[in-house]
Amino acid sequence: MPLVKRNIDPRHLCHTALPRGIKNELECVTNISLANIIRQLSSLSKYAEDIFGELFNEAHSFSFRVNSLQERVDRLSVSVTQLDPKEEELSLQDITMRKAFRSSTIQDQQLFDRKTLPIPLQETYDVCEQPPPLNILTPY
Repeated sequence: MPLVKRNIDPRHLCHTALPRGIKNELECVTNISLANIIRQLSSLSKYAEDIFGELFNEAHSFSFRVNSLQERVDRLSVSVTQLDPKEEELSLQDITMRKAFRSSTIQDQQLFDRKTLPIPLQETYDVCEQPPPLNILTPY
């Protein structure tokens, strides 16, 4: 079952009961429909801003990672160009005495935490009913 991340409301534009005493029903339905269309456009613009904000954050993170990688490649290329294989000889003992490579990347943890939940999913979660109290059930 797919999980809907963003839900544009109202879904039904003309599904409302008309108030009593309306002289021109067609005009009333038209006005209600137009008002609901404006609400839908407002909801759509809110989610469009949210999507572009997420894209901006992802692009910023990607740019930071690419710049970091470029700096590492530049440092490595400088050190490689300075090496002369004819002049420098390394003994086997020198190679084994060197420290092993250690990565400086940080692993993401607790990916499914309430603080990392996107805002539209948090809004959907807040609208949901509370789960039933399963802890009070008998062992049977």
